[in-house]
Amino acid sequence: MANLIEELSSQARTLPPADRVRLAEELLATVHEPDDEVEAAWDEEIRLRIADIDAGTAKLIPAEEVFAEVRRLLK
Repeated sequence: MANLIEELSSQARTLPPADRVRLAEELLATVHEPDDEVEAAWDEEIRLRIADIDAGTAKLIPAEEVFAEVRRLLK
């Protein structure tokens, strides 16, 4: 089994990045069963955040600033 895993992993690494991401997501989906309560909580959180954006009460930060801050923190 270990040899099969190594072979599949090696083949997967030759895929373009987007395909590797898709493969990883599909594999993870077979391992983790969705939790309806968690999904409902995330749906509500998303709804509230969208409402804040629509109402103009959310503080939006440009992506360039966020990425710059992440780069600064990782140094």
